Amino acid sequence: MRNFRDAKAMARAMREALAEKNVSVSHSEALEIVARQFGLATWNVLSAKIEAEDSAGSPQFQQAVPIVRIFDVDKAMEFYVGFLGFSVDWEHRFGENFPLYCQVSNRGLRLHLSEHSGDASPGGNMIVYMKGIEAWHRTLLAKNYRYNRPGLERQDWGLEVEVIDPFGNRIRFLENQASKDDE
Repeated sequence: MRNFRDAKAMARAMREALAEKNVSVSHSEALEIVARQFGLATWNVLSAKIEAEDSAGSPQFQQAVPIVRIFDVDKAMEFYVGFLGFSVDWEHRFGENFPLYCQVSNRGLRLHLSEHSGDASPGGNMIVYMKGIEAWHRTLLAKNYRYNRPGLERQDWGLEVEVIDPFGNRIRFLENQASKDDE
């Protein structure tokens, strides 16, 4: 059986193909049709069946947590906590006056910040997929953070807000067009 994402992709491809022929089908109607193609009565039944099969002992990936190299704890906290609105979940040091390793999080996004030289290279780049990017952009601009006034850029693949931390690490928040189409 195909996985959940394949079924959603099938529904999206069907909608696009039908649209080319001037036939309009809603996203939920397309999902119901895909369920019937699998011989099931509804999308909810297909979704539950796929979820059960996926969790039946097969390896599953969970969220990746990037490690971000920092050099100055105060500057890192000003940026990640003050500007981006993260909370510090925990901190670790091997002893007094040792480098900091901590986890910060915001709405399901977790990052590890590390002063340890071997954990990550400065100047990293990551993409964070999200929904609600226009509201996120307004929130960041309202902070009036003197070192970063990010723009909202329309790319071929969706809307993007890029921020750069004090250590040259780039975070590209992206709401891709596919997530907009799913609404």
